[in-house]
Amino acid sequence: MKKRKIFGLMVCLLITASLFPGQVKAQTLKENPALDEKVKKFLSDHSRQWYDMNIPTADGQTLYDLVIKGNYKSALEIGTSTGHSGIWIAWALSKTGGKLITIDIDKERYKTAIENFKQAGLSEYIDARLADAHSLVKELKGPFDFVFSDADKDWYKNYFIDVDPKLKGGGCFTAHNINQRGMGGRGGNSGQGAYLDYIKSLKNYETTVNTSGGGMSISYKKAEK
Repeated sequence: MKKRKIFGLMVCLLITASLFPGQVKAQTLKENPALDEKVKKFLSDHSRQWYDMNIPTADGQTLYDLVIKGNYKSALEIGTSTGHSGIWIAWALSKTGGKLITIDIDKERYKTAIENFKQAGLSEYIDARLADAHSLVKELKGPFDFVFSDADKDWYKNYFIDVDPKLKGGGCFTAHNINQRGMGGRGGNSGQGAYLDYIKSLKNYETTVNTSGGGMSISYKKAEK
């Protein structure tokens, strides 16, 4: 009888997982109400201060939601700026048990981001690197399951090509300042268009464009090739 009950329970769990995958994942998230309050307060207090090449709040919420939904744990951000996007990503990773590697080439922005991460209470979830992403992205071993690209737009395609072999199946690659034509909100440039055309041509990726904030392409890796 005990074996039958255990078997029945396992079947029920499998059915629940297939019908309600988001709910099953949510049960594995780490709860930290004190950290949540600290991050919320920091974001609220600094809501009007994210001018230096940072994302709008709507995009921060999108990044947070993507990490939570995918239960991602190994994230890479290309282009830290002063840390707004990194805070949203790391906040989600604090719940999934993950960590973020974020890269910026500008020393002053890097220093400001480090302080912002500290004040938000998220330093332990972030490995911030002061480096040239053109070189460092090639050197990182990975693997990653979530990537946010928001550095020099002319290099978007190159960043993706370097990261693609290190992105897990089921992983998500996002890029900022993308609209349906691939161009940015300030008139766009060929780098964004070339990147979007390229990733949309790949049969093992499924790509959509979110326009709720500054424009973001969201690409899920379905298979290796």
